[in-house]
Amino acid sequence: MGATAPPELIAETTTPMNHDQSLAGRIALVTGATRGIGRASALALAQAGAHVIAVGRTQGALEDLDDEIRSVASPPPTLVPMDLTDGGAIDQLGLAIFERHKRLDILVHGAGALGGLRPVAHVPPTVWDMILATNLTSAYRLIRSLEPLLRASDRGRAIFLTDAAARNEEPFWGAYAASKAALEALVRAWASEVSLSPLRAILADPGPTRTKLRAQAFPGEDPKDLASPSEIGRLIANLAGSVDPGPPTTVIELRS
Repeated sequence: MGATAPPELIAETTTPMNHDQSLAGRIALVTGATRGIGRASALALAQAGAHVIAVGRTQGALEDLDDEIRSVASPPPTLVPMDLTDGGAIDQLGLAIFERHKRLDILVHGAGALGGLRPVAHVPPTVWDMILATNLTSAYRLIRSLEPLLRASDRGRAIFLTDAAARNEEPFWGAYAASKAALEALVRAWASEVSLSPLRAILADPGPTRTKLRAQAFPGEDPKDLASPSEIGRLIANLAGSVDPGPPTTVIELRS
């Protein structure tokens, strides 16, 4: 394969100021920013004054997010159309952030893939590889590329979304559950490694939320009974601004 092209960071210009500026001046990277909890987190962080670097696969959905952020918050976001299964692109993203900002204050890894529910023996290798690449390997590549930038912050916060499926041993959830269980082990180990620095790694479980991934797993469920992504996004923004959330010895349940 050829060298991976650097991701395009599409900077915007001006937009009205929001009253809540608790994260003013902070640089926040959000993956999975085009839908669901990732999108809601990007909006909430922007409304709190953070400069959001929004990563997603779909250019049009990123532009829609940009329009919404511009209407409610300042500063406007930087848009990064990128597939997180491309590890080289993640490396180039880290370089681009360093060249522009020299640091990263907040990481919210909101991207995730279910890949369908089926017996473990029936999971196609291509689906297994996709789930692991999206839910686990991308987290490792983000940590590898962004740790120096997060350490350069006076209060770096790295938030990784997990799921109770990692601990519930439910049938047909094997591939997804394995990816989230491995993610939890990875983040806990990393949290211990950085525990003497101001950087904190956080595992957060949003619980049942009105997202496309949830609808894939529970197509007959009434979405009105679920938390809205905007509710979870606000909780994530609060967590990103916390003084000391502590190491993730246990998963933080955003909504019980």
